[in-house]
Amino acid sequence: MNPGFTGSLLDRADEARHDEAMVRAMRSDPEALLLEMSGLHPVGAEQGALGWTPLRFAEVRTELALLGRLDGTPRFVALERGVSAFRRSPELFAAITALSAEDAGTYATARSLVDWHARHGFCANCGAETMVFRAGWGRVCPSCNAEHFPRVDPVVIMLAQHGEGADAKVLVGRQPAFPPGRYSALAGFLEPGESIEEAVARELKEEAGVSVHSVRYMASQPWPFPSQLMIACVGMTDDDTLTVDHNELEEAVWVSRDGVRAALAGELDAPFLPPPPYAIAHTLLSRWAMET
Repeated sequence: MNPGFTGSLLDRADEARHDEAMVRAMRSDPEALLLEMSGLHPVGAEQGALGWTPLRFAEVRTELALLGRLDGTPRFVALERGVSAFRRSPELFAAITALSAEDAGTYATARSLVDWHARHGFCANCGAETMVFRAGWGRVCPSCNAEHFPRVDPVVIMLAQHGEGADAKVLVGRQPAFPPGRYSALAGFLEPGESIEEAVARELKEEAGVSVHSVRYMASQPWPFPSQLMIACVGMTDDDTLTVDHNELEEAVWVSRDGVRAALAGELDAPFLPPPPYAIAHTLLSRWAMET
C-alpha cells in the first residue's frame, strides 16, 4: 500500500554536499559505485534490480552527482547532457514494475536529478552557462553567482466522493492516451497562490464540473517524469452532476466501492482497468476501497 517510488534506502549524505574534500574521498573510494543508465533508462532493471558498476572501472566523460550511500557504499550517477524525460516507453514502465520498491525509489531520485541538469545548463538570471556544484545537487553561475537547485513541481491527484458508507462512489476519468478501458484519478498542477485544498477543488470543478468540500490528504509520491510531487486527496461533493471538459478528459464516470475493489482485483467484469501499481492513483483507489 506504500506509493510507488517511495522507500529508497539511500542515505543522501547531505553533509558531503558542502564538503568537496569529502566528495573527492568518496569518489576515490575503491568500493564506490556508478548507477548504470542508458540515457534515462535504468540498465538491468528488467532483471529486477538496478545495475551498478565500480566507479574506478567506469569511463566517465561527464560530471557526476553524488546520490548518497547505500549499505555504506558511495553511489553516483553520471550527468549526461541531451537526455529528455519526455521519452517514455512501455519498456521503461515494464522495467520499473520489475524493480523493488527500494530500487524504484533510488531510480526516481537519479532520474529526476539527471533530467534537471540536462535541462538547466544555463542561468535563468543572466543566460550564462552554469557549473555543477554541491556534489551535483545544484548549479552555480560563474557570471552572476546565481545558485540554482533541482526543482519539484507539486501536483494534486484526487477523487471526488459522493455519498457515505455503502452508498459511496468516487469519480474517475480517462484521457485518450490511456490504454483501452483504463480510468484513473483526476490530477493537475498547483498554481501560484493556492493551497492544496484549493487546487483540488479547482481542478475537479474545471475538469468535471464537480464542487467539493472537506478535502482530506491521503498520501504523496515522487513522480520522476520529470520531477513532480503527487499529492493524493479525496474531496466530498453533495452533487454528482458532471460537466466534463473534453479538452482535459475523454470521459469521467462514478464508480462504487465494490466497483473499485473489482477493478483493483483484476476481475473480468470490473467497470474499469485501474492505473498501474507504481502510480499513486492506484494507492489512492486502494486506500479508499478499504474504507467503510
